[in-house]
Amino acid sequence: MKPSIFMLCLTVMVFLSSCKTDPKNKNVASDTIQATSQKNDSPSKAQERDKADSLITETVAAHGGALYDKAHYKFGFRDKHYTFQNKNGGFIYTVTGQKDGNEIRDVLEKGILTRTVNGDTAELSPKDVVKYTEALNSVVYFATLPHKLQDAAVNSSYDGRTTIKGQDYDVITVTFDPEGGGNDHQDEFRYWINADTKTMDYLAYNYETDGGGVRFRSAYNPRNVGGIRFQDYVNYEAPIGTPLKELPELYESGDLKELSRIETEEVVELGE
Repeated sequence: MKPSIFMLCLTVMVFLSSCKTDPKNKNVASDTIQATSQKNDSPSKAQERDKADSLITETVAAHGGALYDKAHYKFGFRDKHYTFQNKNGGFIYTVTGQKDGNEIRDVLEKGILTRTVNGDTAELSPKDVVKYTEALNSVVYFATLPHKLQDAAVNSSYDGRTTIKGQDYDVITVTFDPEGGGNDHQDEFRYWINADTKTMDYLAYNYETDGGGVRFRSAYNPRNVGGIRFQDYVNYEAPIGTPLKELPELYESGDLKELSRIETEEVVELGE
């Protein structure tokens, strides 16, 4: 699901709408649409896209590269336990938590969400399938950024270079194709890539679901687990309608409100 907070595509994306909670996971390809849009690009747009694609490749490499293709990890987030396993171009995501003394476990595999309560299969309404698929996708999406920026539904452009706290950053804007981009494909994301380390140190997005919103995230606590970089984020809120390009300046001036902390805890590599 591209990304609704750690709410980020899927044959699964037929369900999706936000870790919006905020956004998303974009796993399903839209090769025909993307090829058409690329063919109609002006030379300058094509250059921006090629520059952005090159930067995304470098950034993914800096965070783990090919290790993502067979990554299998578990981690904690907000009193729930998650796992993700990437294999043969597909994935399996799980989340386990407690509610009213019952263990609730969701498994997302091949675009299908299955829920069990205390080990017994539970029926979900179509609305709840969308809700819980979206939420699981979103958490894993943000935990594994920038991995999903190479999905086929992603449309990227290079927006030049800027400086945040004295460090140079290359700026990438990302939008999504309607097909494969989820019900909230209209959301816009922006990523600030460290010009020296190629790491993704800041990101921002706007979204329209649940009344809409604008978020800016600053990465901290980076650590390497089994060759893959995991990092946490301070999640800031900006007034609806604030252009994403203005957020770094507002961040540096202290004019953004801290909304939450996005902390991926007890990350453990599980192996194949």
